[in-house]
Amino acid sequence: MIDPKLIRNHIEIVAATLKKRGLVLDVAKFNALESARKEQQVKIQELQNARNVKSKEIGIAKSTGKDVSESFLKLKELSDSLKGLEEEFNGVQNELDNFLSHLPNLPHDSVPEGKSAEDNQIVRVWGQPTQFTFKPKDHVELGALGNQMDFATAAKLTGSRFVVLHGMLAQLHRALAQFMLDLHIREHGYHEVAVPYMVNADSLYGTGQLPHLKEDVFAVSGENTFYLIPTAEVSVTNIVRDCLLEADQLPLRYVAYSPCFRSEAGSYGKDIRGMLRQHQFEKVELVHIVQPQVSYQALEELTHCAEVVLQRLELPYRVAALCTGDLGFAAAKTYDLEVWLPGQDCYREISSCSNTEAFQARRMKARYRDPNTGRPEYVHTLNGSGLAVGRTLIAVMENYQTAEGRIRIPAVLQPYMHGLKEIP
Repeated sequence: MIDPKLIRNHIEIVAATLKKRGLVLDVAKFNALESARKEQQVKIQELQNARNVKSKEIGIAKSTGKDVSESFLKLKELSDSLKGLEEEFNGVQNELDNFLSHLPNLPHDSVPEGKSAEDNQIVRVWGQPTQFTFKPKDHVELGALGNQMDFATAAKLTGSRFVVLHGMLAQLHRALAQFMLDLHIREHGYHEVAVPYMVNADSLYGTGQLPHLKEDVFAVSGENTFYLIPTAEVSVTNIVRDCLLEADQLPLRYVAYSPCFRSEAGSYGKDIRGMLRQHQFEKVELVHIVQPQVSYQALEELTHCAEVVLQRLELPYRVAALCTGDLGFAAAKTYDLEVWLPGQDCYREISSCSNTEAFQARRMKARYRDPNTGRPEYVHTLNGSGLAVGRTLIAVMENYQTAEGRIRIPAVLQPYMHGLKEIP
């Protein structure tokens, strides 16, 4: 959530900044709600003071033996009026909170301005697009050769946008996840956590999926309503919800492997071929909890950790800085890692690494004690894929294919595949 004080004191600046994201802030509505909130708050304070004065008067009168029946009636009137006013105040405050909860984060000054993905800026390129002496197949064609990528059975089991992986392709998928976890834990110093795959509404609100992105998540109804996580970022980041951390506990660097579930609302007709955009997929997620002054250094570190995965797999990729119009709801700045897919003859996103600054922390009430002032301050939270396992599988299949349709195994994965060098 954007700092309410910032909106109250500098609403025109906030409106101009949000406009860069393509959002028109309803300044009149905010001002009306804020004015009503202030007015009712003043009235509540006045009634509270009057009630306190009347209570003291009754106490003094009772000690001297005076009749206080009329004073009690007046006190009851004050209490009833106060209760009604507090209900009205809570209604206005809830409406104001709902208004603020739908506002995306403010982009960092370094974020390039633009309206769509076409305006994203390429920061760096690693490697050259893989060249072949034959026309490369895409992952769907390759997976069909040995019937190891089975969409028909998945559709029978569940529906569209699911897949069943068989045999060595399933093993390669598992090997990728294990390789990523080992790399981040052993070399990058992350702390592994295994988290729930279902969360409550408070967790989704904390990281910004609710209420704005409600259509993108699956709800599981029962005695209690839970939600399937769209990313492990939700579960992992909320570990520090309602926490007051000490400065020496930071930074926290978590890694988690989990399935992810997304309804992909509004994406129909786009990227639906094969495994590119599914309702269920696996991902290795990186999360940093840091002090504000080091969060942009942490963003570079997190992005580098994700890049190392691609470098070890020797997959060509590039890094793009997302423009203001392409930023995710909670992000202040994002780098996308885009891997080369020969079967599509283009780069495709395989990881998004974002700094949300205090946006999520403010919603989660996640704070640390500033050692200089002793006062609680909001932490900064960052997250990124390290990497999306399914899309990495696609990239390996397409970049390591042979003319005969075999898949060569990258050297770093061969120990995880019992020495196998090629999938026939």
